[in-house]
Amino acid sequence: MTTFEDILEEAGAFGRSQMRIVSIFCLVSIPFSFVYVGIVFQGFTPEHWCRDPAVSGIRERCGWSLQDARRATVPLMNSSTGVTYNQCQRLDMDWNATGLTCDNPESELIQAQLSTLPMTGCTDGWEYDYEGRQSFVTEFDLVCADAWYVDMFQAMLSVGFLVGSIAIGYLADKYGRMKSFLMTNFFIGVAGILVATSPNYIALLVFRVLFGFGVKGGWMVGYVLITELVGVEYRRTVGVTYQMFFSLGILILPLLAYFIPNWRWLQVVFTIPYICFLTYYWFIPESPRWLLSQNKRKEALEITKAIAKENKKTLSKNTETLTDENTDSISTASFMDLFKTSKLRKFTFILSFNWFTSAVVYQGLIMRLGILGGNVYVDFLISGIVELPAAFLILLTIERIGRRLPFAAANIVAGAACLITAFIPDSMFWLKSAVACVGRLGITMAFEMVVFVNTELYPTVIRNLGVSVCSTLCDIGGIIAPFLLYRLAVIWLELPLIIFGTKTEHKLLGQLTNQSRVGLWKRFRETNLITALNELFELKSLENEVIF
Repeated sequence: MTTFEDILEEAGAFGRSQMRIVSIFCLVSIPFSFVYVGIVFQGFTPEHWCRDPAVSGIRERCGWSLQDARRATVPLMNSSTGVTYNQCQRLDMDWNATGLTCDNPESELIQAQLSTLPMTGCTDGWEYDYEGRQSFVTEFDLVCADAWYVDMFQAMLSVGFLVGSIAIGYLADKYGRMKSFLMTNFFIGVAGILVATSPNYIALLVFRVLFGFGVKGGWMVGYVLITELVGVEYRRTVGVTYQMFFSLGILILPLLAYFIPNWRWLQVVFTIPYICFLTYYWFIPESPRWLLSQNKRKEALEITKAIAKENKKTLSKNTETLTDENTDSISTASFMDLFKTSKLRKFTFILSFNWFTSAVVYQGLIMRLGILGGNVYVDFLISGIVELPAAFLILLTIERIGRRLPFAAANIVAGAACLITAFIPDSMFWLKSAVACVGRLGITMAFEMVVFVNTELYPTVIRNLGVSVCSTLCDIGGIIAPFLLYRLAVIWLELPLIIFGTKTEHKLLGQLTNQSRVGLWKRFRETNLITALNELFELKSLENEVIF
């Protein structure tokens, strides 16, 4: 009996046809990065303080800048980041009766006097030091008591991710990869434009959920499709390359945000690529592996012959008995299939846990750039550059030393860097930034490895569903991450880093039994670190499992 792997070897396991398809599909990762972390720019919260109509009148009459008016009329206060201007209260006084002059505003009332005067809330809105730019925060005044609405904006995206990845994953396994991909991109195009035209914040949240529903599911379908079109030995390379384009999108995003200062138009730019992806109908075939899993041998053979022709190969093996080595009859993916055997249960639980912790730390480190102050565009670009070596490090190491040691090292580096960064004083800015970038590199490696391992450990008939279900823990982490970052940063700016570092270190030990932990720490004391780490991941035994 001839298997698909036998035929694919003759047709070309990674020939010109697959290179073309993978190259085209890698473009899907670029706008996905825009959507995933676009909140840094779309929801940027600039310096702000209460608007006072009387002060506004004086400022216009005197020709002061916003900063001049703030220095003259806004009191200082202590915050988690040090001494700052009060953002959520203003002085309860009539500035027209103070005799404030235009000549030297800073000398009229000193800060010591301002701090003793009565205060009141921001009843007339806020002033924003964000001239010429607009985020949805400045448009809807989502600051002070309403600041948590910004967290909800990102959390709702992850809610959409969670529901959509399961639903679209199921549809992709039942009705086909390409049908699901095309339907999803049409849905994304409509939802994305609705987000850009949202008349109010409630509508924005609703459309944001719908937008997220399609985006991640479509990305996962693309990932599964390209790994099914190549030989098993090329899946890692293809999967890591697909994710590398996500990092490329991270580099493009700050440039787009810099030249497109309005969050609504930025959203339109995020959406346009998904509309363009509808043209893939004419360029990308259905997955032959999926067709075989559905007993559609004739269609699978036609696509395989087309691949062979483009690769300038000929098929000589007997194709009459062609079958998928992973299924003997028509199968329909079911959620319970992921827990049918002890091996599949182990894969599902371990991978889900790793998706969760990787998502919280990765997303948290990126969103943190938006609250550090300084030039958010430059900081974001520099941190994005750090991500690119992650893919090359994975490709250089996994074929030589396996997956356990690189994955262990990546998590340890990420966790340690987060903890160290939290305690480096702000005066050592470059050291603090360098250590933070190392942590970003580590968590990027860990995140990318989780994704391609996930696709390797499930058979064809439940592969898309398995990836989708395990990655829902990533979405739960995405729901938690903005609240964890923004609310804890109010208490202490570095507190989220400590939580991230603790989560990453716990990931390595949380998958072991108590007895295994005792043995591991004993080995740490008795032997070198590399041996101990290798034994840690021997306990998971992922490397010795059959790859479908």
